[in-house]
Amino acid sequence: MTDLHKLTATQAARLIHAGKLNPIDLTEACLARIAEREPLVRAFHYFAPDQARKQAANAHPGPLHGIPIGVKDVLDTADMPSGYGSPIWEGWRPRADSAPVAWAKAAGAVVMGKTVTTEFATRKPGPTANPAGLGHTPGGSSSGSAAGVADGFFPVAYGTQTAGSVIRPAAYCGVVGYKPTYNTIERMGMKVMSGSLDTVGVIARSVSDCALFASAVSFRDLGDPDVKPDRAPIVGICMGPTAAAALPETEALRVRVTNALGRAGARVSDRELPQDFSNLIEAHPIVMNHESARALGWELANARDGISEGLLERLQFGLSRTGEQVADAYAVFERTQRAFPDAMDGLDVLITPSAPGQAPKGLEWTGDPTFNFIWTSLHVPCVTVPAGLGPEGMPLGIQIVGRRGDDKAVLAWAQWVAAAIGK
Repeated sequence: MTDLHKLTATQAARLIHAGKLNPIDLTEACLARIAEREPLVRAFHYFAPDQARKQAANAHPGPLHGIPIGVKDVLDTADMPSGYGSPIWEGWRPRADSAPVAWAKAAGAVVMGKTVTTEFATRKPGPTANPAGLGHTPGGSSSGSAAGVADGFFPVAYGTQTAGSVIRPAAYCGVVGYKPTYNTIERMGMKVMSGSLDTVGVIARSVSDCALFASAVSFRDLGDPDVKPDRAPIVGICMGPTAAAALPETEALRVRVTNALGRAGARVSDRELPQDFSNLIEAHPIVMNHESARALGWELANARDGISEGLLERLQFGLSRTGEQVADAYAVFERTQRAFPDAMDGLDVLITPSAPGQAPKGLEWTGDPTFNFIWTSLHVPCVTVPAGLGPEGMPLGIQIVGRRGDDKAVLAWAQWVAAAIGK
């Protein structure tokens, strides 16, 4: 079998479980691809080929038996450094695996290495390039995970999201991203920056890969998105309170997707959020930066010179908010989270942009999370699926959003949407 590195996680799992594919052969194919492309893509902060070979030879039987994965470098690993994208922690060796890594290994996964993250999954980008166009950002903060999946280094990887750090890079790199309902995947052992927002997610080659991986590590039944529903969905097209940020390619994408869903049988209508949801534009950065500054208390006190100027500015913003401002921001979160089910009344899912447009040129900026932070604040599940190309041939994605805790249905409808727009 050729091109093993191109297999999805679900394809590989079926072959391994049937005895038709050896995990060692799959790992070697991925290692060969990494050797070829990593000098250009630079997805890894720490690459461990010998450890991967050993894990492949001794992988636990389970739902992820022999599946190579990437681990974002904000999740602790006992046998690899955890640098969190910061020079302050370069070379740090935790004593234990984070819970996400431990449960992935227990399910049989093979950890290929630690993928590049922006500084503390926030500001300063790493060196990773977008495989679809090396002069373009892969997005962030889960930069290496998205780029690695897109370029055949591993079929699935961990990402994390505080604003848009799973959905946006997956869209920019032309793969699938799944930000689960808040706290679906245990965060213990993660370098948490914002306790109210940080969510462990999955970047993969298919919606089914996301369901397979997340089910295995969260112990939740997320179903099989490849099973065709017995009806078409009822969909609301929602540009949200930041609609003005959409670039021309995203406006064209909205029309194209709306028409494709209608042709496939979906009942499609426009749906906007109530006015109070616009207050999340101000509330999200207050909560995120206030909590991040608190989380980095040790670094601010003992290693301030190791914090980038851009991040330090945001931390100072967070610390300078008054108690009343912070309380008001949390109150916005609480109100809108309670109100969101009513805002989706009569719908199965919302369809909204994954990003303002295609991946920007240059590696100094990972793009704008303006179409992501609303949903992260609401703690609801989101999936981005590939949806064509932008004006320079770079990938575009479309985002499927559902109610909190309704992840199984959101994944199923995301697969339906992916099939409908791919026809």
